[in-house]
This record gives sequence, structure tokens and C-alpha cells, in this order.
Amino acid sequence: MLDVVIVGAGPVGLFMGLLLLQRGHRVRILERRSDRSTRSRAIGIHPPALAELSRAGVAAQLVASGVHIRRGIAYSRGRRVAELPFSGDPAVPFILAVPQAVTEKVLETAVMEVDPQAIIRGTDVREVLDNFRSVRVMANSGSKLHQFTARLAIAADGAHSSIRQGLLPHLAPKSYPDSYIMGDFADDTGHGSDAVLYLEPEGIVESFPLPGGVRRWVVRLGEPDRGTTAAGLAELVGSRTGEVLDAASNSMVSAFEVSSRLAKRMIHGRVILLGDAAHEISPIGGQGMNLGWLDAAALAPIMDASLKGDDVGRRLREFEKLRRSAAVRASRQAGLNMALGRPLPPQFMTTRNKLFAAALELPAVAGLVERRFTMR
Repeated sequence: MLDVVIVGAGPVGLFMGLLLLQRGHRVRILERRSDRSTRSRAIGIHPPALAELSRAGVAAQLVASGVHIRRGIAYSRGRRVAELPFSGDPAVPFILAVPQAVTEKVLETAVMEVDPQAIIRGTDVREVLDNFRSVRVMANSGSKLHQFTARLAIAADGAHSSIRQGLLPHLAPKSYPDSYIMGDFADDTGHGSDAVLYLEPEGIVESFPLPGGVRRWVVRLGEPDRGTTAAGLAELVGSRTGEVLDAASNSMVSAFEVSSRLAKRMIHGRVILLGDAAHEISPIGGQGMNLGWLDAAALAPIMDASLKGDDVGRRLREFEKLRRSAAVRASRQAGLNMALGRPLPPQFMTTRNKLFAAALELPAVAGLVERRFTMR
């Protein structure tokens, strides 16, 4: 019998698996995809999560591979509005920008170094059965049905978690009136390692540096995207910000709408919901992946104690309470970020921006905003 089966080999599932393997437990990580994704997807690693990755021994390669974003700058209609340094944590005075494909590769390599058999790809989990003394995980691999038996199971299968759907079928998502399109282009802006927000009357444009001379652009749309191309996205960015993007240099275009879903309970007998499976929040602000890593870091020592026979009921209840509180806080911050980016008539935009800039001149306010953006 295995100690733990983890469903999902994304960043959160891999990190959770690594932490448990490092503690000497028998773990299998089941992943529906046959190969790792090569798309950049989530890119921001915040200081608290980076500290946990460091404790697990996987931060150094990510820090060396990524861009260190040390400040954010806001513009509006060609004028600089405000600046916010991310220097509140002296040990990590930056947000690290790394494509998710790189992050997953680093984590997978670390997992395989501990146990080359830990990750099983091409395995689609169909059912998780809690038998009170163990958990049976039924999965398809091609035409074959496989069964894995473990003492505990973790659902790290993302925002569309089938395991969460089975446990909490009536947990409906909350929708928001926000849609976005994003893409990665060669960076000829001259903004270097700065994150840039363009607070425009038509809606926000966000811009983040990536390794290799690439920059991520995120544009708020007035309605769900209807198939915008790289050229169309470049034109949108140009019309709002004046920045000229080379459409031929584009390496990714993706549109998304926003919803959130917060489970009241993460612990369901011997099955635990983790990361986006437990709390889906808006990608605006880039906190979801980090939230999942912090879930895993808090859970790993409790699971370790449980697997060794300790009574961890009180610790699990405290874990659930604290991690839900963190998810609520992150969801509210994401909501504020989206509100900041919604369209405003030019005269209201000007007034709002002046108030925003004046507030950031106050050290107490700037410190609070910095802590919220960096998840400290």
C-alpha cells in the first residue's frame, strides 16, 4: 500500500509530492497529460512561496532562471502615475518571474531524483473511494484500468477538479464581469525588469518581463474574447498604451474569463483538496499557484505526523481554518486588482489615478499595498 496518492502533476501536486518524498513516504503522482506542458502559463513566484521552495531545495535554479521584478510602475495615457518597490522583504526584495513550464521541469526533476517511479503520466483518474481505513484511486491508462491503494489521497487537479466535483457537487463558482486576453512577445519596450500597469480609460493593460527577452501582456476586454490573434492582441496593446509589439515574435496567446470558488472544507476524510482544487481565485495578481504551494508547505508536516501514527485532528482543523483565511484574503485582493483595471471615463480615471498616486506616497499605505501584492 502507498502512503499517499496525489492527483495532478502541476506545480502544486509536484511540490506536495516532493515534500512527502523528502520525508521518506511512498508517493505516486498521477497525471492525465502524457507530457509536461510547454506553455508559459503562471509566471509569478512571490517571496513567501519562494522561501518554501528554498527549504525544499528547488529555489536556487528558479532564481537563476527567472527575472527579478523589483518594482511595479503605473502609467496612464502616456504619463507616469506611481511606482511601488517590492523591497519589503530584505531577503527576497523581488517577485520572481519564471514560465510555469520551467517551474514544472525543476520540480519534476527534483521529484524524480528522490523516486524515479513517483510520477505516472497518461493516467486519467476516474474515481476516488474513501474506505475509512484507506483510499482506492481508480484510473484509466489507455484502455487499461488501474487501481492505486493508499492511506491518504490529495486532489491537486486544478480549478476544474473532478475530485472536488464528486465531493462538493453543489459548490457553484462566483462569476465576475471581467475577461482578459494575454500573450508573450519579444520585449522592445525598454522597461527592463519592471512590471508595468497601464491604467487606461478602456481598461487596464498589464505587462511583465520574462526570461529570454520576452514580455507578457494582459489586456482587459469588454466582453469574452472571440478568437483574437497575436496581431489583434498587438493592435489592442498599441491602441491603449502606444507600445509597439512585433506580432511575429508572439509565442503564446490565451484568453480567459474570471470565476472563483472557495471550498469551506479542504479535508474530506482521507481525501484532501489542495491549491486550485480547494480555492480557485482570479489569475489577476498571480497568487493562485503560490497559494497552493503555501497550502502544501503547511500540510506536509501534518501529513507526515499522521502517517507516523500521531493524532492530528486539531492540527488539521487549524490548517483548514488558516488556509481558507489565506484564500479569502487572496481572493479579495484579486477582486481589488480587477476593480482597479475596469474601464472608467477619462475624467474619473484622472481623479482616481491622482488619489492612487497620493496614497502610495504615504509609507504606511505603500507598505500595505506592497505586502498584499507580494503575499507577505
